[in-house]
Amino acid sequence: MRVKKAAVSGTMESSDIMVTISPNEEGGIVIDLNSTVEKQFGAAIRSAITETLTELGIQDARVAAVDKGALDCVIRARVKAGAFRACGRDDYQWEVRT
Repeated sequence: MRVKKAAVSGTMESSDIMVTISPNEEGGIVIDLNSTVEKQFGAAIRSAITETLTELGIQDARVAAVDKGALDCVIRARVKAGAFRACGRDDYQWEVRT
């Protein structure tokens, strides 16, 4: 998938994360993270964002994430929703993992 435009998913509520994904003309994935728990979980949050984008086949994107203590599953869901919006896709294949 290729990021075509900026898109947002999530909220600024407690236990959520607001993710803005936009094109990165310079190439690669660039993450700007602002988190209340960055010292403890910053590396894990960045990893979840990068892994989710990689799973979707996105190689070039700028991600601005404002985290308010979101769980890993919430981070991945917000990134996935934002990525589909940013790529102009509406053919979601949502699944539940157990």
